[in-house]
Amino acid sequence: MMAVMAAAMFGMSIPFSKTLLSDLPLTQLAGLLYLGAGIFLLPFIICRKRTGNIVFPRDSRNRLNLLAAIFFGGIIGPILLLIGLKCSLSASVSMWLNLESVATAVIAFFLFREHMGKWTWIGNIGVVMSGILLSFNGGWSGWIGLLCISGAAIAWGLDNNFTAVIDSISPEASTFWKGVIAGSINLIIGISFFTWHISSAWFWALLLGGLSYGFSITLYIRAAQGLGAVRAQMIFASSPFFGVAFSLIWLREEISVIQIFAGIILAAAVALIFADRHEHVHLHDVLSHEHEHIHNDKHHGHEHPVMPDGFHSHPHVHEALSHTHPHWPDLHHRHHNA
Repeated sequence: MMAVMAAAMFGMSIPFSKTLLSDLPLTQLAGLLYLGAGIFLLPFIICRKRTGNIVFPRDSRNRLNLLAAIFFGGIIGPILLLIGLKCSLSASVSMWLNLESVATAVIAFFLFREHMGKWTWIGNIGVVMSGILLSFNGGWSGWIGLLCISGAAIAWGLDNNFTAVIDSISPEASTFWKGVIAGSINLIIGISFFTWHISSAWFWALLLGGLSYGFSITLYIRAAQGLGAVRAQMIFASSPFFGVAFSLIWLREEISVIQIFAGIILAAAVALIFADRHEHVHLHDVLSHEHEHIHNDKHHGHEHPVMPDGFHSHPHVHEALSHTHPHWPDLHHRHHNA
């Protein structure tokens, strides 16, 4: 239920953002949405700080990765999204958002040497095909919207890959810094170059950001801890379809035969992408790092005087290990396998 709620809250951000664009310049709206996420997550950060957890990276590598994630995911991505949303139907933009999975996978393969199996490649082709089909709905504005959302997807793909290698703070903490820093920068740009006055639209934008980015991400993380990352991500991949549903209800957009056909292709493509895992004998070198983990996986066998209940974070050492099991590219599987 947490994963479903996370998908629904993220999906609703598209049609409600399109409504807010009639009252707010897109840079101001982008800033307020991310600031809303940061404000929502502030109590979690304060609580983690009081319990001794790290909330900001201490080493330069993780700081640079966080800075890159903030720049691409918090500043560039939302601006391109809102430009595309201004040009195109909300329902189409909702489905185009799954281009992010394509960008994330391709960037991970070429820049971060992650494994991609044949089903992932086929699924990515399917996502691109569904996006091209949807662009025919809007004429030239549809193509402009597709280009902008593709740019946003690439920015978020870079964000996802940089965030994935941050191993010293929790996902809530990285999202908090992204919301506060990127939201402040976009809002400063928005009020510097566009006329502005505080209105009720500011409140609704902050609330939407808190729910669709802050609360949604928090629910997704909790769902992943209970279901596992694979099952949680497969459920969260339904967010574009929630976006379409909210677009039909809230904006009273009409759905076309092309959108239905594109949605079928998209659903099949996403299923292929998240069904693809690989298994082989692989070697883990000695590694020392810090991140949230649990002891019922295959990689955290270190001892505690009193074993923690559930997820926890502290510096720990992985001894050299060679084994085989089905896996995805995560913090402990950055090797390359053809």
